[in-house]
Amino acid sequence: MTTQITDQSSAQPVGPPPPFDPELAPVLEILTSLRSPDAYRLDNIVEMRQPVPGVESPTDEVLSRGGTYRVEERAVPGPDGEPDISLLICLPKHASTPTPALYHIHGGGMIVGDNRFGLVEMLNLTEPMGMAVVSVEYRLAPETPHPGPVEDCYAGLVWVSDHAHELNIDPERIVVGGASAGGGLAAGVTLMARDRYGPAILAQLLLSPMLDDRNDSPSAQQMRGVGIWDSSSNETGWNALLGDGVRGGPDVAPYAAPSRAADLSGLPSTFIDVGSAETFRDEDVAYASRIWQAGGRLELHVWPGGFHGFDVVVPHAVMSQDAIAARVAWLRRQLLV
Repeated sequence: MTTQITDQSSAQPVGPPPPFDPELAPVLEILTSLRSPDAYRLDNIVEMRQPVPGVESPTDEVLSRGGTYRVEERAVPGPDGEPDISLLICLPKHASTPTPALYHIHGGGMIVGDNRFGLVEMLNLTEPMGMAVVSVEYRLAPETPHPGPVEDCYAGLVWVSDHAHELNIDPERIVVGGASAGGGLAAGVTLMARDRYGPAILAQLLLSPMLDDRNDSPSAQQMRGVGIWDSSSNETGWNALLGDGVRGGPDVAPYAAPSRAADLSGLPSTFIDVGSAETFRDEDVAYASRIWQAGGRLELHVWPGGFHGFDVVVPHAVMSQDAIAARVAWLRRQLLV
């Protein structure tokens, strides 16, 4: 069982927010005029789950990539005694041998999103390498608090591993990944797999992961009221997941907040990236450092002037292209393609 860390280092002096990348800043200004960084509250979560005008959820036809992938949604067993969960499965149509796979966990602050959210970007990464992608639909907080979401994600991974032959997936080459809350859940699932002697995970891809419920790092303080998803919205997400009065206290489980894990040894090869101008910067850098200190293999990128999700919002910016290229290069090395 993973033990936990309850104490943070002493408070540090915090200066003004780092400047945003000049190519990204004008887009961010438009975005924050439509939705402020502190927009998420416990009393408006249902409203925030409504579709954003002009942002379409990708259809099966879009996900098929012109017929390259076979797309199906399948209900599979959830955690013991809990409802079934849904997996959105995208399998390369013409693969003659078992393919590597990305097990994708969507973002959304633990409170919004579905298994189509962020999936196009993941297919953009994986299609050139002939990978399958399986995206899990987990129950959202606050209706389902911890451990429901991470247990749903783990149950889906177990099913994929157990049915790899049926899916023409290589069970020894499964990468677990996600962005934001999905990155935090991916880290939690990876800790579970290690501790429970569960499915083999080749590597974990953590994109601006949401890792630390304490929400008090220098970057969380610097970016309050600035950018996308500030510490106020972050507090909403953690309170929804953990329940009243639990966030920041001594009883937070490492599978909920992976930064709480005392032991980060024995983890698979890891990729972490994050913007320098976002709430999660310091908790992500600290997590990376602790994996190195435990003897792990990890690649870290901190993109200067990047806000949360900059590569999705402004995909054609030079820095976004650099960030995407770094992920592709890392992923290729893991698969030895």
